[in-house]
Amino acid sequence: MSSTLLFTFVIAYFAVLLVVAYITSRNSNNESFFIGNKNSNWMLVAFGMIGTSLSGVTFVSVPGTVATSAFSYMQVVIGYLLGYIVIAYVLLPIYYKMNLTSIYNYLQQRFGFTAYKTGALFFIISRTIGATARLYLVINVLQLFILDDLGIPFVVTSLIILLMILLYTFEGGVKTIVYTDTLQTSFMLLGLVVCVIYIMNNLGLNFSETMSALSAKGYTNIFNFDVNSKGFFLKQILGGAFITIAMTGLDQEMMQKNISVKTLKDSQKNIMTFSVIIVFVNFLFLLLGGLLYIFAAQKGMNVSGDDLFPTVALSYLPPITAVIFIIALISALFPSADGALTALTSSFCIDMLGIKRNPSLTEKSQKRIRMTVHLTFTVIFMVCILIFKLIDNKSIIGVILDLAGYTYGPLLGLFSFGILTNRKFADSIAVTIICLLSPVLSYLISENADKLFGGYQIGIELLLINGLITFLGLLMISKKPALA
Repeated sequence: MSSTLLFTFVIAYFAVLLVVAYITSRNSNNESFFIGNKNSNWMLVAFGMIGTSLSGVTFVSVPGTVATSAFSYMQVVIGYLLGYIVIAYVLLPIYYKMNLTSIYNYLQQRFGFTAYKTGALFFIISRTIGATARLYLVINVLQLFILDDLGIPFVVTSLIILLMILLYTFEGGVKTIVYTDTLQTSFMLLGLVVCVIYIMNNLGLNFSETMSALSAKGYTNIFNFDVNSKGFFLKQILGGAFITIAMTGLDQEMMQKNISVKTLKDSQKNIMTFSVIIVFVNFLFLLLGGLLYIFAAQKGMNVSGDDLFPTVALSYLPPITAVIFIIALISALFPSADGALTALTSSFCIDMLGIKRNPSLTEKSQKRIRMTVHLTFTVIFMVCILIFKLIDNKSIIGVILDLAGYTYGPLLGLFSFGILTNRKFADSIAVTIICLLSPVLSYLISENADKLFGGYQIGIELLLINGLITFLGLLMISKKPALA
């Protein structure tokens, strides 16, 4: 299929998003943008969160890992499920009880203004890096397989896609995203299912035969029992749980959608429904990865990693399947980017600029500030995408998990210290210094782990180590509350 025709489908898909955004953003205000007026349907939020959580990274990178890691990613997914239970029954009750618009207000009420600002700052850093890494991956696929043929430079591609996202999130924010994410998740899952079924049929396999073929190649192995390995199952499960707690439960983007649901009970139903579906969907991505490698070997293709799925879908599958793949890929791109842009705008406006704390700001003034911040973060996204283009890592999912370990660790330490202890510390710059030193110490430990611990390699548990260092640092500067 020609690149021009595929690009036409991309434009048509974007037009549909604009129509949805126009309908849902009518009569919107700042509360609509920040928390959807706390009137979001929990079923829509749960379904839309699948797209936000998976993103283009899962869509492209996870299938490509099967040749080297088999189905071991399911160890992390099991951890995700445990993490969602903690979010539903520990974190969400706190957020609803305190009636939070920004979840980092918890830190202000628990520890003071400096801790609050520090938590918000680490979220802004974490989400900016993570979202732009995901964006880069999908934009790069579109560039390589469609837009290079049309003579459109990578810079122009990135700019156009960011402008698309800016246009449909500018007014409605969360109120719009709840609906657009639902639409995008539908297309993404459709693409996944269609590709799995087509390749199975092309190979002449049913589900049972597929699993047997994958097992014969060792692709279905899930558990790694090598204690020193980065993939050791306990590390992966524990790491997956804490990554979920940090990257979902302590992340304004993800929680912004959850706390937009009217009641705590419905929000908990949203999380638990979503957590079960996400396990099944991740399994399908790994199943697809195994099928892609068998298909590639049969066709004599020398391709792997992040290039595998796009190459097979766009060069070896029928035209209609290629169209479905491109729409699914775009659908995987937008949920992680639009939510991030909206959440970063919300956090910066509420947490860093304090527009909700300033009674002199009218609704109109707040909106003007919000729009300026929204536009500024779009520019920052553009710069970060270009930096990732220069780095050009072939398997971006590993990069994202490593970055998450460093940037979300201090958030994990701050929130866990507040929830698990009743200790307090002075509202001073010391908390910020501890949170900045923690990733540095974590990096030094990770880089020298094999020498320090007899060949032991630190993997996904880096987040837990980082959070623990922050926790211990806070313990050192804190004291028990005075007895009444």
